[in-house]
Formats: sequence, C-alpha cells, structure tokens
Amino acid sequence: MVSDPKLPFASEPAAVETSSENGPNTPLSGEVTPLDRDNGSPRHLARAGLWLRRVGVLAFVFFCATLGVMLMILPWGPEWSENPLLLAYPAIREAVSTGFFRGLVTGLGLLNVWIGFWEAVQYRED
Repeated sequence: MVSDPKLPFASEPAAVETSSENGPNTPLSGEVTPLDRDNGSPRHLARAGLWLRRVGVLAFVFFCATLGVMLMILPWGPEWSENPLLLAYPAIREAVSTGFFRGLVTGLGLLNVWIGFWEAVQYRED
C-alpha cells in the first residue's frame, strides 16, 4: 500500500464499529464517521496545511526583510559605535567602528534581504 505524502498523517485509525442488528457494515447509531465531519475531512486538513505553509512563508519573508534592512541601516548610525555595552571594551569598540566591519554587516543585511525575497519568488503551491 502506497500512501500519498501530501495528505496529513492520521493519528488514529478510522475504524468503524458495526452493529450486528443492522448488518455487518453499518455504523452504530449516533456514531460520527470521519468522513461525516466537515472539519476532519482530508480536503479541510489539506486546506489548513496549505494556509499554514503560506503564513509561514510570509512570516519568513517578512522576518528576513526586516532583519536585513536593520542590518543595512544600523551600522551607519551613531548608536552603532556609541553603544553603552562597548564602553568597557575600547578595542572591540574601535574594531566595530571601522568601515570594513560596518560594510561586512551591511553585506550580511543585503544577503538576508536577498534570501527572503528569493524564498518569496521560489514559493510554489502544488
């Protein structure tokens, strides 16, 4: 038996108990089978998974773009070199204040923005 990898994994087997009075394949009275419920159908679960994937990709793209823009702008502001956390370490403060280090961080920001938008462009729905 080959299962479809796009369908969600069922946590419980969908066994249907039967009553001997109504026949061998008749469900018990009042019992709801998995196909009778609207929210448990494979189509509903697939739709929910699709929307979760869409929201996840959107959140990832937004996070990458925001972090990338921050990494491109922050190194060139006065807060970067006048950071109170670096006042106790003048050698690190001097190294962080160089143009090479600021350019390196800006390049990482550009790379982060590129990764976010690349993920958005490459997103495909099956």
